[in-house]
Amino acid sequence: MTTTVDAPKPEQHVFEADVSRLLHMMVHSVYSDKDVFLRELISNAADACEKLRYEAVSNPELNADGAPPRILVSLNEDKRTLIVEDNGIGMSREEMIDALGTIARSGTRQFMERLEAAKAGDKAELIGQFGVGFYSSFMVSDRVDVVSRRAGQAEAWMWSSDGKGSYDLTPIAIDQAPVRGTRVVLHLMEEAKTYTGKWTVEKIIREQSGHVPVPIHLIEKEGAEASEVTDGAALWTKPKAEISAAEYTDFYRGVSGQYDEPLMNVHFRAEGRYEYTTLAFVPGTQPFDLFDADRSGRMKLYVKRVFITDDAELLPRYLRFVRGVVDTSDLPLNISREMIQDSPVLTAIRKGVTGRVLTALEGLAENETETFDKVWDLFGAILKEGIYDDFERKEQLLKLSRFKTTVATDGRRSLADYVKDMKPGQEAIYYIAGTNLEQLTASPQLEGFRAKGIEVLLLTDVVDSFWAPANQSFDGKTFKSVTQGLADLDAVAADDSDTSAKPEASGDVAAFIDYAREALKSDVADVRLSARLTESAVCLVAPEHGPDRQLEKILQGAGRLQSVSKPILEINPHNERVKSIAQNTSDSAREDAAWLLLDEARILEGDKPTNPRAFADRLSRLFAKAFSPAT
Repeated sequence: MTTTVDAPKPEQHVFEADVSRLLHMMVHSVYSDKDVFLRELISNAADACEKLRYEAVSNPELNADGAPPRILVSLNEDKRTLIVEDNGIGMSREEMIDALGTIARSGTRQFMERLEAAKAGDKAELIGQFGVGFYSSFMVSDRVDVVSRRAGQAEAWMWSSDGKGSYDLTPIAIDQAPVRGTRVVLHLMEEAKTYTGKWTVEKIIREQSGHVPVPIHLIEKEGAEASEVTDGAALWTKPKAEISAAEYTDFYRGVSGQYDEPLMNVHFRAEGRYEYTTLAFVPGTQPFDLFDADRSGRMKLYVKRVFITDDAELLPRYLRFVRGVVDTSDLPLNISREMIQDSPVLTAIRKGVTGRVLTALEGLAENETETFDKVWDLFGAILKEGIYDDFERKEQLLKLSRFKTTVATDGRRSLADYVKDMKPGQEAIYYIAGTNLEQLTASPQLEGFRAKGIEVLLLTDVVDSFWAPANQSFDGKTFKSVTQGLADLDAVAADDSDTSAKPEASGDVAAFIDYAREALKSDVADVRLSARLTESAVCLVAPEHGPDRQLEKILQGAGRLQSVSKPILEINPHNERVKSIAQNTSDSAREDAAWLLLDEARILEGDKPTNPRAFADRLSRLFAKAFSPAT
């Protein structure tokens, strides 16, 4: 009598909603470059081999056979399959669910919205940027099977899906799985059968994965011998003179997971007390995780070519957009990730790499201005975080910084250019901070500065409101907000274009200012004549001490201020409307006018009247009086 053993039943799982949505786009969208899937699978395989090398340092039994890391790509034209297999760390059941059934990344929704909106030619680049490359397999596959055995474990599992909303997870016999590692089997669509051709696949591997640090071998058909496609040599160990621009770009794409062209690379070997090699890149597009809450970098740390971690802070946070690797022999292979952060070796490396990257950016700014302008467009707001955070390099970062100004709204100017062109008698670098360039350019607080030909920095990034007040000077010149304190324009020498007038008030205007000061005392700290207005009737400024207007708004919006200081209302005594108001002797009309002027100043700053109902009532009374029939 023969006994039959039932095959284990597969577990059925449903993809997370975000994964299902992404897979739907992969299966049903048209892409200009489907080759992306192979590079992503090879990148994942290389990472698995690197993880094994790292874990085997403290647990040698994981690699007891001592087999060198290898990636094997197998083709079968008859079965229309492409297989990518590695002998890396492998995955347990739980790891397969986490890695293949979910997207454990922030910003998923934003990524998919951008993916849906992108043109067909841009989608492959977006896929790589976000790092969800495994799912790109479904662009070319009717079904994907993943067989994996975790190093050191006596069980193996198979994950299988057609990409239509669910996947099966089944335990399989050990002899059907790799000794350790992962085998990804793509059952290719009819229109994707070209990916079973040796020359096609070999060309893709050489072009897109030629510098992964693990050898790649290819079996062109069942029963054939494996041939080496790449040798797994680490690009950063080669002399710069032997590396082409295309090889640098290929390596950058592999280490960053992006498909753009890098704007700059920094490749050097440091020798001395500590020895290490660095190969770092400035991306040509903003990485998706640039504004993640943790704001951490993505540089990879190697010790003697063994991957250790990509969580080590090898660069300060204001350089978190830089991608690349650092390889050193001065750290022990078995160092824990916790101990790395406290290591004096890492501190020295961090200082050295940071200095070299900033020096390279300085060279770019001086010699390749167009390229540096692109860097600043993409990452200027991030670099300026360092002005506030990194006191040691504050001056260096200020020299690197570029700004829109009242004389350069189309281009950008350096602070050195600003200081060189300062007016005689000008002792401060003036700035105005906000969120909208057009609104800043139209700010009434700029009128007096324009009249005297004084350049003002136009700061539109949130970080500007923090570093500018905190910095005492640049090249001996202090930073001063034009929306705070007195304008102090009298000391600046006038030129032929000066159209400003001294803020002298007639008796009527002086009396109205006194009246307004009393009427508005609940909402303003003072009402005074303005030296900064030449056309507008009013503007608001912050007191001399404390945060300026924009910083106070940011802190208030974030719940960081217990109370808000009262602003100062400045009035232009030469404005015709102000003169007419001042001549009105009716107390009710004067009170309405004072409050309307205050609300006008708020609106000019982009704010709303604090009491819309009262604002509307006052405006109605003004209209009724202005348009009432003559008696």
